[in-house]
Amino acid sequence: MSVPESPSVRKPYQALAHRDFRRLVAAQLLSLTGSQMQVVAINWHVYVLTKSPLALGFVGLTRVVPIVIFSLWGGVVADRLDRRRVMVLTQSAMTTVALALWAVTALGREQLWMLYALNACSASAVAFDGPSRQALIPRLVPREDLPGALSLNLSVFQASLIGGPALGGLVIAHHPGSSQTAGLSLIYLFNAISFLAVIWALVTMHTSGAPEPTEGKVQMSAALAEGLRFVFTTPLMVWTMGLDFLATFFSGATSLLPIFADQVLKVGAKGYGILAAAPAVGALAGALYLSVRPLPARQGRIFLWAVVAYGASTIVFGLSRSFWLTLIALAATGLADAISTVIRQTIRQFITPDRLRGRMTSINMIFFMGGPQLGELEAGLVASIFASTVIGVTVSVVSGGVATVLITAGIAAAAPFLRRYDFGGAVATSDSSPQPSP
Repeated sequence: MSVPESPSVRKPYQALAHRDFRRLVAAQLLSLTGSQMQVVAINWHVYVLTKSPLALGFVGLTRVVPIVIFSLWGGVVADRLDRRRVMVLTQSAMTTVALALWAVTALGREQLWMLYALNACSASAVAFDGPSRQALIPRLVPREDLPGALSLNLSVFQASLIGGPALGGLVIAHHPGSSQTAGLSLIYLFNAISFLAVIWALVTMHTSGAPEPTEGKVQMSAALAEGLRFVFTTPLMVWTMGLDFLATFFSGATSLLPIFADQVLKVGAKGYGILAAAPAVGALAGALYLSVRPLPARQGRIFLWAVVAYGASTIVFGLSRSFWLTLIALAATGLADAISTVIRQTIRQFITPDRLRGRMTSINMIFFMGGPQLGELEAGLVASIFASTVIGVTVSVVSGGVATVLITAGIAAAAPFLRRYDFGGAVATSDSSPQPSP
């Protein structure tokens, strides 16, 4: 697997010269915006029905359980079947879920268990969609344009995290009181329509989605074992993936934002939408900056400091009683997370062979998505212990930020090779071996 001598020389926008990548990225911007509007809507919907931090925490559980159950098999499917066809099926499934949410809400028949069940169905589709999508992207651009394509893809995702929550909050706020369900159902309907853009991009794509042929037919269990063996015998993946999981587990508290908006900061649904978008504003700024500037030397040290900054910003978020300070702290969490994400994604795509990309992504999904979703449950459980909701959510968020800082310091001490890690050295190593030495 060849690696370009200077991957940072190419400008990220040059990846847009490739038709299939350009169409898919544009479609994803629309679809992901709709999906993030739906995330905000479900969280607010659950809060309106229950007023319970624990019920909000269980929203994260309904997202993570299907990811843990299905994502590994989603990776095997991505490496065995045509990735375009898999995505068409998963996008169609998510369209059906959004339409079901729209129908039960518009008819006034929604119940808490329905929201949980439909949210779990959507997460199940994501478990199969994510590995195929991530494995398809390197096919859409030449290898020299891959770093730029990954940065642009991340920038589109972060842009949707800004636009989706902000638009969702505005739609909900525009329908106050008993008519809020009309705003929620409108969001669900828009999300259903937005998936059609991705389906169109996939159907009209010229690039093949078929994985590289392998010698002989491998059983699915053996294929899964091969993917697990590759990931867990690559030290760089293990350490970065593990730290990402722990940091987002302890500092993942965005499900509590409805309570902060309503009871702590007193800014309502409109303020909630703005707060929910704040991390993505910081993340987009970080992703865009790193997409036009080469990564500085010794990215391992930068990665560790970024996670520390993520935890510290979470502490400020939990302690703040000012809307603007909270907004800045949440944006800082997004900025720090974007820096670590760009470093992690670039490493993984370069050191993973194409035939293993789907399985690598699926394993990473468990950590990348499982951490924050389980963290939401943890945050809800901690917050529910206290008699005062305001005190509960404060302790929950601040303790999570402190834990993140301490864990990062411990890992930095335990893995000195991670502190010394340099991207250029790892890329050069990947020419001769898929397992970089520490």
